[in-house]
Amino acid sequence: MSKITIAIDGFSSTGKSTIAKQLARHLGYVYVDSGAMYRAVTFYAMDNDLITDDFFDVEALISQLENIKISFVFNEDLGFAEVYLNGVNIEKEIRTLRVSSFVSKVAEISEVRALLVKQQQHMGRNKGVVMDGRDIGTVVFVDAELKLFMTASAETRAIRRYNELLERGDDVVYEDVLRNVQERDYIDSHREDSPLIMAEDAIEIDNSTLTLEAQFDMILDLANKALEKEKSSET
Repeated sequence: MSKITIAIDGFSSTGKSTIAKQLARHLGYVYVDSGAMYRAVTFYAMDNDLITDDFFDVEALISQLENIKISFVFNEDLGFAEVYLNGVNIEKEIRTLRVSSFVSKVAEISEVRALLVKQQQHMGRNKGVVMDGRDIGTVVFVDAELKLFMTASAETRAIRRYNELLERGDDVVYEDVLRNVQERDYIDSHREDSPLIMAEDAIEIDNSTLTLEAQFDMILDLANKALEKEKSSET
């Protein structure tokens, strides 16, 4: 049966993971949250006192990368795979605003990106994968049959993230969340190694005013068209 690779890039809190999970579940594909992999490395750095508000021992982190083993384990109750760091489930720990405040700095490191890109490409070697992140369509899967670029206003994304953190029970202030979104946008877009840009052949989706249902229907239609095109090319 024909399969394609779906690459979903975009700014933080644009719902990349949500639509990626929906697509993967509907198509029976593997879902990979590449952002969670960078969050896992960030959590490792925090847990080992390698990064704080005013200190970041980049060389020490690079020297310890071989000690970082990231895996995804499917949780049947949740319906998606959770992130494990060296055999320990850290799915909840990596979703905090504290991790969010450091992850873009960690993702700037070329050695970290090289390690994770290699792992991501291995995960998608047989197609049938939906992966979301910042450089999936431009670096990880440049030949992906469907590339999407998700966007929305910073304020819209901050409100989404703020409500999500409140539902988790986190004690957060909206202004802090908005500042974090804006700072991550700047760092992600201006880093030297694999900056966040839209691939030339990507389809931009501004979901500022889209419902989840409308967004899913729109993107599923795009996926089905890409699948039909792939089938035609194989015959």
